[in-house]
Amino acid sequence: MDPAIKPATRAFEDATPLLSRPEELRRVAAEKGYLFFKHFFARDEIMAMRCLLLGVLQEEGLLDPGKPLLDGIGNQPAIDGLQPEEINWNGIGTTQQVYRKVQKLEAFHAFAHHPKMLAMFGGLFGERAFPHPRNIARIMLPSEALKVTPPHQDFLHIQGSADTWTCWAPVGDVPRSLGGLSILEGSNNAGLLGVTAAEGAGGLETILCNLGYEWAEGDYEAGDMVVFHSLTVHKALPNRHPGRVRLSLDLRYQPASQPIENASLMPHGPFEWDELYEGWTREDLMYYWKREAFDFVPFDESIRWQKDKIC
Repeated sequence: MDPAIKPATRAFEDATPLLSRPEELRRVAAEKGYLFFKHFFARDEIMAMRCLLLGVLQEEGLLDPGKPLLDGIGNQPAIDGLQPEEINWNGIGTTQQVYRKVQKLEAFHAFAHHPKMLAMFGGLFGERAFPHPRNIARIMLPSEALKVTPPHQDFLHIQGSADTWTCWAPVGDVPRSLGGLSILEGSNNAGLLGVTAAEGAGGLETILCNLGYEWAEGDYEAGDMVVFHSLTVHKALPNRHPGRVRLSLDLRYQPASQPIENASLMPHGPFEWDELYEGWTREDLMYYWKREAFDFVPFDESIRWQKDKIC
């Protein structure tokens, strides 16, 4: 760990032993608002995904050609030549051209259907888990133009069922000094909090004051993941490793019986499913949500600006 990084107020506790005790798993999840799993995925699975994502950056000339691919070292002159609006596009840390290629990767979307993941969320929900197709990759290039993601609650952006959970999985080793995810433990029990405008992904920062909660965090290894409730406040830590790309996945799940907001079934970005599906071989991954009987709830823009909920 970088000696300049102070230890977290709370360290992540591995929830793996709770997988065989679903009632205890649900109790801890409701109390803390998150669950951390050590080595949940096989390291080889994560490194294969890392190779795919970094391969796209390599094709675009955004990696240092003199360094090993898996090291993820950016081609700094090429990155510094990007305009701020190019690299800050849609909060994913890279250009739209790169992201279109990533969103077209069948293996990227297939990862959200990992049997172990569906089984874990099924145990957490006490019913069948539905994986949202709106999968997100964070491909954070090393650039001073990028802003750190501020504290926020996902529900403001997702809506639909409040029981939606996000899986944040690092694609490679992500110590705190590389910019891992920090969780405000128990903040899911505070309800929907007020926000203010902010730089960084999402454009909104949750107003935090006198809540009495503590941040929890840790050093992630490839294969680790953290899952959290849509009302749990979380934030990214700054990348203190010059030149290093940080890769992670945001995958979302909800109980299949719960309502959903229509945008959760659309691609992440200005893309169309027909375009992204070109060349895919697994029909079970395409338009699978059309086999569901969802109740749809409209997106409520007004709840994103509850400025009366301030200190």
